[in-house]
Formats: sequence, C-alpha cells, structure tokens
Amino acid sequence: MAEHKPHLDFKDDASTSSHPVYTKTEEGGSDVEFNQTSEDRRQIGTFSAAFLIFNRIIGTGIFSTPSAILALTGSVGLSLFIWVAGMVIAILGCLVYLEFGMAIPRNGGEKNYLEVVYTRPKYLVTAMYASYVVLLGWASGNSVVFGEYILHAAQVEVDRWNQRGVALACITAAFLIHATHVKAGLYLQNFLGVIKLIIIAIIIVAGWVALGGHLKVEKPHNFDNAFEGTRGSGYGIVTALYNVIWSYIGYSNANYALSETKNPVRTLKIAVPTAIVSVSILYMLVNIAYFAAVPKAEILTSGRIVAANFFRNMFGEQAERALSVFVALSAFGNVLSVMFSQGRIVQELGREGILPFSRLWASNKPFNAPAAGLFEHYIVSVVVMLAPPPGDAYNFLLNLISYPLAIVNVFVSAGLVYLYLNAKRLNWNPPFRATLPVVILFLLSNIYLVIAPYIPPDGDNVYNELPYYLHCVVGLGIFAVGAIYWLLWTIVLPKIGGYRLVVKTTLGSDGWSRKHFIKEKVQ
Repeated sequence: MAEHKPHLDFKDDASTSSHPVYTKTEEGGSDVEFNQTSEDRRQIGTFSAAFLIFNRIIGTGIFSTPSAILALTGSVGLSLFIWVAGMVIAILGCLVYLEFGMAIPRNGGEKNYLEVVYTRPKYLVTAMYASYVVLLGWASGNSVVFGEYILHAAQVEVDRWNQRGVALACITAAFLIHATHVKAGLYLQNFLGVIKLIIIAIIIVAGWVALGGHLKVEKPHNFDNAFEGTRGSGYGIVTALYNVIWSYIGYSNANYALSETKNPVRTLKIAVPTAIVSVSILYMLVNIAYFAAVPKAEILTSGRIVAANFFRNMFGEQAERALSVFVALSAFGNVLSVMFSQGRIVQELGREGILPFSRLWASNKPFNAPAAGLFEHYIVSVVVMLAPPPGDAYNFLLNLISYPLAIVNVFVSAGLVYLYLNAKRLNWNPPFRATLPVVILFLLSNIYLVIAPYIPPDGDNVYNELPYYLHCVVGLGIFAVGAIYWLLWTIVLPKIGGYRLVVKTTLGSDGWSRKHFIKEKVQ
C-alpha cells in the first residue's frame, strides 16, 4: 500500500466561512475537514478571550516568586531585568501561538500544532503530548501558595503538614465544585478574578505612595544602588527565568477554545496582544511597588509571602492579615481555572481514544461535567504536591511545570521554522505571521531554558534537599512515559490484537466534528 504524503491546505471552515483553516490532505485521498462546529457553540468573544488569558496568567506567581528571583540574581536591578527578559520570551511565545492559532482555529492548542508538523513516527507526538498533559500536576503549585497565605493570615506557623493540609482542602474544593456544578464554578472563578484585579490595583497604587516615602516603616532605598550584590551564574539566571515564565503561563490559553470562539482570527488578533501587554505592564508595576516598600533583606527572607510583607509595611499588621486572605482567594481562583481547563483536555484526549479506558475519561456523567478528567488531574496534583520534602515543594512544582513547557515550546517553534522554510511546498500561508526572526528567537530562548539547568550551580541551588537537576530528569521521564505508551499503543498491542489504529473524523449530533482513534481489523 503506497504511503500518502501529508499536505497542508488553506481552506474555509464549513460552518464559519470567513475563517481560514489548515487541513491535512493526502495524495490520492479526500480532504479531511476537522473544524466543523455549530454556530451556536461559538460563545467566546474578544473580551472573554482576553479575560481567559488574563485570568489564567495572573495566578500566584506575581505574589510568590519575587523573593526567589531576587535570591537567585542577587540584586534589585538584575531581578527587574529578569522580569523584562521573561516578558520578552512570553511576548515572542504569544506571536508564535498567535500564528498557529489563526492558521488552525480549533480546540486543542499545542497538540494540533505538533501533530501538523511531526507526522513521523505516526502518533508519537500525540502520545508524548498526552503524557505531558496527564502526568503534570498543574494545579498543585498554586494550592501550596493558598495554604501558606491562609496560615499566615491566621498567624499559624507553617510546617510541612498544615501547609499541605490546607492546600489539599483547596484543590479538593476546586475539584468538587467543577465536577458537580459547572456554572457555579465559572461564576466563582470570575468573581475571584475580579478580586485578583483589585489586589493588584491596591499593590500598584500603594507602590506609588511608597515611592513618595509614605510607609509605616523606614523607606528601603532599594533603587539607590540597584545592581549591588549581582550574581550571574547560568543556573541562577535560568532558574530565575523559570520563576518569571511560571508567572506568565497561560498566554496561549485562548488557543484551547478556538472552536468555541466567534470569528477566531479577528478575536485572537485583538485579545492576545491586549492581554499580554496589560499583564506585562501590571507585573512590572507590582515589582516596582514591592521594591519601593519592602527592604531587600526582608524580601529575601519572605519566601512566598512577599505580598503579605508589602501589605504590613504599607497598611499595618491587621491589614496585612486581611489582604493575605484575598491573595489566598486569588490563588484559589487560579486553581479553579487550571482545574477547569486541564479536566477538559483530559476529557478531549479520552474522546479521541488516545487514553486507556477512553469512555471513562470522555464521559460527562453524572453532573454533565468532565468529572473523570477532573479527578485524574486532581489525583496527579495531590501526589505531586505531597511528594517533595518541606521547603522544596513549591520550587520543585514550579520548575516541574516550566521545564517540560520549555521542551514543548522548542518543538512548537522548531515546527514553525520548518513550515516557514517549506512554505511553498506545504502551502503555509496563514492570515498572520510571527516572522522568522521572532520564531527563531523564541526557539533559541527555549533551547537555553532546556539546556542551562544542567550546568551545576555555584551555591545557587534553588532546592534545600533535592538535586538541582531533579525537575529536568522528572520532566524528561514524563515524555519517556509517553514514548513507552506509544510503543505499546501503536505497535505492540496492535500486533498482538491483529488490528491497526485509524483516525476517523465524525460529526456529532451537537454539530461538532471530532477525531477518533479506532481499531480496524487487519484482513
């Protein structure tokens, strides 16, 4: 049987004729239309898409990472520079994902983009991406921060078990809310998003007041000799960048729901730049506010509660405790947001037949919510949250998310470089171009983020007890699990069972087209 060569065709979505879509075609075969959806399911407009990104990005990173970044860089000046560098990487990433999202405007995000480019070995990239999604506890880090801020507000000394006990209650509540009442979860999520904006506004305005010298403590003068104490080890810089990138995770969030977006090309073109520019400005203003109100030595010893120290220095101890509760609620809002999206990604992998027991993960029973997908992410997050030793939990969770993400971004950006270099042959002509220099810069920055953590630290190990490279090894191990699963799923089990995997596209009663992996008996 002759092997067909994949070809990218730029054509119109059948249900929304103004939106161009790339589809794969095969020589000698018919086009496979995979983006059909009913018009009434397109509910996300420009404002909602921007808020999807905004609410996902602003979690706990801006409240919890400045202390670690300052410790790793040694100076206020370099710390702010690292925030600028992370912002630039995030903006480059936005442009890359913007091009892919406009070219392939359907639900799924990176999975779609990787599958378009990396077609050989067949289904390998699908299995490895599934492992990346299923085995990472995305909601665990923010749950830990929720525990720290709640205990700080209650004036209870934080130890290993009370912190994780409160974090466990946080993530359990998020799971139960989204698994039993979807609308209530969304309303609560949006309400907590508003609280998040209020907290950031308070910090920024108070920071302007602090710059004028109006504090409850002596003015720290952190900007007088901003680069004093600078350290620049490769390990320290890249780990500090991971902290910033953790704070920007979510800039591609709208790409996961493009089949539900009105006029996705136009919506993305407005929503993505609006969200990322707004967040970048807010992040820089918040960092300046911290340094205007909190002495450098105090920031270094504050751990994840630098925002609480800021509130104390500006408003006093009573206000510090009250506002710490609001930061904890912001963290809970982000946990809700992450659980909501990750549960649906697991469900979609089940619907496509990629995961074992696919019917279970694809189910919406019993409360018309992806309870099984949510439960899977809940269990993984709890295990990842409880496993690391005290003191190392948050930093390990942060790096464990950021390192595999850098690997995925290497392959996404390298794939776009390949499409640029073969644009005529593959007919790659999307409505928006990031441009080759931007894509190459994003590729190189992520290659650095993948390689640099293996350079032994010179006294800058971010962990107290764990090996400095552990998050790298575990991250690679997650992709290795995906490769092993691919071997069993596509080669070993089909040989034993006498079948082959075939992708079929079906149009459901709800008007949505979906891909399915089915087993076709070999004659």
